[in-house]
Amino acid sequence: MTPPAPPAAPLRADCIGDSAGGLTFDVAARRNTGAALLVLRRRVTDAVGAADSAADTVSLPLAPAAEGRLRAALPSSVSLPEGRWDAYARLSDGRPRRLVPGVTDLRSLAERTPSGLLGHVAVRIPYATRQGNLTVRSWLRAPHAEAVELRLASGGLTVRGRVYGTQLVPGADAELRARPDDGEGGRGGGGVRRVEVAAERTEFAFTVAYDGLAPGLWDLWLRPAGDAGPVVRLARLLDDVADKNPVLTFPRARVRTPHGPVEAGPYYTRDNDLSLAVAPLEA
Repeated sequence: MTPPAPPAAPLRADCIGDSAGGLTFDVAARRNTGAALLVLRRRVTDAVGAADSAADTVSLPLAPAAEGRLRAALPSSVSLPEGRWDAYARLSDGRPRRLVPGVTDLRSLAERTPSGLLGHVAVRIPYATRQGNLTVRSWLRAPHAEAVELRLASGGLTVRGRVYGTQLVPGADAELRARPDDGEGGRGGGGVRRVEVAAERTEFAFTVAYDGLAPGLWDLWLRPAGDAGPVVRLARLLDDVADKNPVLTFPRARVRTPHGPVEAGPYYTRDNDLSLAVAPLEA
């Protein structure tokens, strides 16, 4: 019997981010002799509807860039709906092959400050999955409230941030929403809390006192125009970290509340949104 052919070596792709939010992919493909595509497929859990619909696939031409190198560009002008997009290369043999990360240079993303004139913020960050494959995490927020700085004190949290695609007006405030299906956040003293915001042009700041919160998980939102405008989820997106939860961790403060002693502190969700965890302690 003829032994099975060994599996093809994985294709590596170097990624470079630009200050406008675009990405360039350089794929090492020495034996490719014809047309090639870089294909991004949105994962089923992030997509709405059929997994392989046209809306969940983006194909970019891979053109020769140097000896044995193919290059594809994903400019910020190309729409990439929010989600996780797995990267493949379809070479002249027609078989899509999963890409693995090579050299990644995302320094420009960490220094990026969008103008907000387009009414939205588009962020794309390539990263390595647990299996070592290349995936692009995409966010598309319109408008967007960026959490720029978190200041922790013994009894609360001060958030400083900036809005994009909207304006701050007198009466702007922050909103804390307890998740009804987590802990006791949706019962007795939970629900929704409003916090006064100090605003100047596109920058805002507010302080959350932990002693007024019931145990549970609280999601932080901003109302740039108070009751008259949209409610915007607070998040930290404008850097080069695709998953902040395991990277950015914060100490917890112990405070007494009407619900008993608790341990409270901020954290970033798997979508890099800002939330608070309030856990009861034994008296």
